[in-house]
Amino acid sequence: MTIEELQKQVDDWIKEYGVRYFSELTNTAILMEEVGEVARIISRQFGEQSFKESDKNKELADELSDVLFVLVCLANQTGVNLTNAFQKGMEKRTQRDAQRHIANEKLQ
Repeated sequence: MTIEELQKQVDDWIKEYGVRYFSELTNTAILMEEVGEVARIISRQFGEQSFKESDKNKELADELSDVLFVLVCLANQTGVNLTNAFQKGMEKRTQRDAQRHIANEKLQ
């Protein structure tokens, strides 16, 4: 699936099942909430925190999917083509960081 297809699938889903997009402000708050759920799993799975009973049924893949869904909603409702935006971002990173990470002794 391409990013454009992903954006269309989300848009189609919203139109069929979601009635309409939540406001940009609401979706931004939801995105932060979903990112927090990813952080909770990461901190327990890879960090020092132990799992709470309520966290034990949470899957990282599910939470990352939720983040992606809301991110795509925000892109759709604000007219952002994520394919173009991502390509532009990669070009920027490549120019800016072409030698930065290779020269970073901490990564060697």
